[in-house]
Amino acid sequence: MNSLPGCCLEMARSLLKTSPNPVKTKLLHQIGLSLYNTSHGFHEEEVKKKLEQFPGGSIDLQKENNGIGILTLNNPSKMNAFSGVMMLQLLEKVIELENWTEGKGLIVRGAKNTFSSGSDLNAVKALGTPEDGMAVCMFMQNTLTRFMRLPLISVALVQGRALGGGAEVTTACDFRLMTTESEIRFVHKEMGIIPSWGGATRLVDIIGSRQALRVLSGALKLDSEKALHIGMVEDILQSSDETECLKEAQEWLQQFIKGPPEVIRALKKSVSCCKELCLEEALQSERDLLGTVWGGPANLEAVARKGKFNK
Repeated sequence: MNSLPGCCLEMARSLLKTSPNPVKTKLLHQIGLSLYNTSHGFHEEEVKKKLEQFPGGSIDLQKENNGIGILTLNNPSKMNAFSGVMMLQLLEKVIELENWTEGKGLIVRGAKNTFSSGSDLNAVKALGTPEDGMAVCMFMQNTLTRFMRLPLISVALVQGRALGGGAEVTTACDFRLMTTESEIRFVHKEMGIIPSWGGATRLVDIIGSRQALRVLSGALKLDSEKALHIGMVEDILQSSDETECLKEAQEWLQQFIKGPPEVIRALKKSVSCCKELCLEEALQSERDLLGTVWGGPANLEAVARKGKFNK
């Protein structure tokens, strides 16, 4: 079942039929494409100027030689809450990752043994009008949608607590891992709002509409066992030590990114298109992506080995 409503699918079909080939390719492959622009009343530069007024913390990116990136939410004095500057830096890091052609995987974690408590309340209080809220909503939905479409297999490493917007960030990753004492909780109802960074939409895709409604309306505390039971996370890590659990997460991710970057990236792009496009366009995208790897070095080497299923 396609996760997009009918009106969106019709819009996509219309765009694909009427757009020139370069635009079609961009729509199909989804890299660097934002949801909102000025036609939606979204003015990115104005939003950026507002967010710049709220400093604190940083988004740190480390790119390893093995093709795994480590993205760290770093604002430990506020449980890694997102300041305005951190929101801006997240977009910068996403753009950097879009252009990292050697990358295959990505781990998202928080500094100092906790994931993220969501938005910094100083920014929330200052941006108190519905217009401000919707502007930040569109900015973060743009950023996290671009993040979700990265040609990297991503995993959220949840230590400590992932609350509110922090819980929403975990849903933008392909997979989630938790330590035994960690917790994911969508606390939005307790704050008198609903998820605004795309978390509700993505949560439905991950655990289904019935479970998502229970989690959101009950503001349920999902410990590692409960999250594993409902399909929110893939595994529970043995270690709770910051260094050791990062090592565990890297080893867990490694099983999915063995192989040349061009093949792993094409696989991720193909799955991303299947999630967002209707059948016809998704199949066309799969065809186009196949053309980037068929007859390539990895394909020719594998055929030459003649050992199709040998490890």
